[in-house]
Amino acid sequence: MTETSQRNAGIDALRGVSILLVLIHHLALRIPLRDTALADWLPRRLLSALSYNGYEAVFVFFVISGFLITWHALQRAPSLARIDVRRFYLRRVARIVPPLALLLAVLSAMHLLGVAQYVIERDDQSLPGALAAAVSFTLNWYEGRTGWLPGGWDVLWSLSIEEVFYLVFPLLCLVLRRRAWLVIALSLLAVSLPVTRAALDGNEIWQEKAYLPGFSAIAAGVLTALAVKHWAMPASTARWCRAAGVIGLLAVLLCGRELWASLGNGYMLVLTGASALLIAGLHAMPPRTPMRTLRWLRSAGRLSYELYLTHMFVVFALVGVYRRLGADVRHGAWWYLALLPLCWVLAWAFAQAWTLPAERWIKQRWLRGAPLGKATSSPAG
Repeated sequence: MTETSQRNAGIDALRGVSILLVLIHHLALRIPLRDTALADWLPRRLLSALSYNGYEAVFVFFVISGFLITWHALQRAPSLARIDVRRFYLRRVARIVPPLALLLAVLSAMHLLGVAQYVIERDDQSLPGALAAAVSFTLNWYEGRTGWLPGGWDVLWSLSIEEVFYLVFPLLCLVLRRRAWLVIALSLLAVSLPVTRAALDGNEIWQEKAYLPGFSAIAAGVLTALAVKHWAMPASTARWCRAAGVIGLLAVLLCGRELWASLGNGYMLVLTGASALLIAGLHAMPPRTPMRTLRWLRSAGRLSYELYLTHMFVVFALVGVYRRLGADVRHGAWWYLALLPLCWVLAWAFAQAWTLPAERWIKQRWLRGAPLGKATSSPAG
């Protein structure tokens, strides 16, 4: 393992925690964890925290994405003002397009075959409309106008946000050029999160999935990467950052209702700020810090894009069997034990059989054999 990958081991584990929260959330919407026998043993607040923080977990991914993609860009160029736009875009294409293309082909086939849970049924939605929105990275806007899509399509809302950001980001770096101007622009964007969310009251879907709030979280990650690149963080400061980040994230997960009551949309700044602190602290950990006990979590983090794209197939399959068997919700916790390994196996197979070979081929063909990148950081890639 290289020093860079060792430094990112803690961030991989954070990605693993975040994707697990997303997976659990989507099953909990259909088999409520708080209604299972676990409620006899565990606090209801803890079960709710595990079940209903998938949206917040995606915003943690946004921060991680901004950090890792900026960090790797800075490893390949002396500054963001000298970023190679062509190579940046080709790396994004290599990582994002092959998995997305195959997923859209499978979802389209299942819609045409009339498979339950995969048919686009709303009067104001259609398969061509959903496909056009997905490939143009406007699926979040499409849902904001027309309503929820089936779950397999719906997960692509975060990909729309990320890829539009990364279409603009390198151009912004070249236009602003000076790091100070870039930091000012990103800082204004990062702190605008409560304002942009509040401005969207009245449309629940669009408020959750609009571009600007997601851009704000990604900007927080970009700023974190710039900070750690140009400031050697003392070990004591890194420990404080990790502690503050963990406390902040636990506060959002466990006390989100109270934070919302006191801060309103400002609680999202607690989320992104805590994520940024934790990422900075994790990145500053000594490269030889042992993390073998978290190997499975790090593995889930590295597969986060594949897990995010494919996990709804497992969720719908499990829920279908659960309902056909007429299973008692009191025993519903057992289905969660099946969820995690099945999702991992499907994501691993997807990566080995398709996404990694396709990424490797594109990079060898267009980037002169560049090694597989490590910048994948979010459910959307």
